[in-house]
Amino acid sequence: MSRDDGLDPDPPIDRRRTTRTDGEPAELQLYTADQAAALLQISPSWLRKKASGRQVPCTFVGRYLRFSAADLDQIIRAGTRPATS
Repeated sequence: MSRDDGLDPDPPIDRRRTTRTDGEPAELQLYTADQAAALLQISPSWLRKKASGRQVPCTFVGRYLRFSAADLDQIIRAGTRPATS
């Protein structure tokens, strides 16, 4: 169905944010440990171990371990080290 008012019914979503560009709540993308590990290019077992020890940010949906884009950003930032000379 098309709209005649000329407004974009679904503005673009930045999945790293929890709100859409028009201020409305966005769909939140959650990743499994395997998916998150693949994105980070690390071992899924390392990621699960760190998450179970609460050493990296994560989300539990019931008993299921998940990672948001914000969690992945924090993991990356926590691992950033300055260059040494």
